[in-house]
Amino acid sequence: MANENEPIITRREPTDEDPKVVWDDSQMQTTFANVCNVLGTREEIMILFGSNQAWQVGQKEVKVNLSNRMVMNPYAAKRLQMMLDMALRQYEDRFGALKL
Repeated sequence: MANENEPIITRREPTDEDPKVVWDDSQMQTTFANVCNVLGTREEIMILFGSNQAWQVGQKEVKVNLSNRMVMNPYAAKRLQMMLDMALRQYEDRFGALKL
């Protein structure tokens, strides 16, 4: 019996009536990040991206240069979570478990 709290995900085959999604990357920018942080309110989830230099033992302060902020509603954040979970599962299946 399925758990009541688990989301039910159904998949269906696309039809000719479905809109075609066109990915326009003509204005896309690429930024590297090795640090991220997540903040949220009832209305939005923010993901902050940035980079830092290598942390050194005994360092009293670590400077993180923030470069990008992604703001989305909770529904878009939940879809992002699902896609990241799937991508990381596929990565680990191919290259081995990531140890944090």
